[in-house]
Amino acid sequence: MLSRRIFMEQWDAYDAKLNKIDGMTLIRGEEIPDGVFHLVCEIIVRHADGTYLLMQRDPRKHLGGMWEATAGGSALQGEDPLTCAHRELSEETGIKADKLTEVGRVLHHLHRSIYVDYLCETDADKNSVVLQEGETSAFKWVTADELLSMTRSELATQRMLNFIVELK
Repeated sequence: MLSRRIFMEQWDAYDAKLNKIDGMTLIRGEEIPDGVFHLVCEIIVRHADGTYLLMQRDPRKHLGGMWEATAGGSALQGEDPLTCAHRELSEETGIKADKLTEVGRVLHHLHRSIYVDYLCETDADKNSVVLQEGETSAFKWVTADELLSMTRSELATQRMLNFIVELK
């Protein structure tokens, strides 16, 4: 009989001010208590030519086929926001960034998440983006105006548009 090891993704627990709650561990998929949040990092990628990287969600995922203006995901237990952002950027795009600049934080009560958002400015070869199996299915580079004109039915989240307007 084959033995299967199931990986349970563990997260640190935070209060609304991004202070870690000692002694509490969250598990992906389990309910997060009221007043407790998990950390999610999102990275907006802007090329030196001024275009932005969009990643298309794998069709098997929630909101599959829609475009995201960020790479990102949940911080694993023990990761600080910057470490999480570097890992997620590399996993989802193959881009290695020397410097990420924090551009904002969003407290999302419904998702019980604190989003820490970063800007990655890169001059990487635009064709060198690597897709992450099971996460992304395509990518494209668009101008800020093209991104801002995308509809809710095309973009997985509109929240990033606020940051794009400020960065433009």
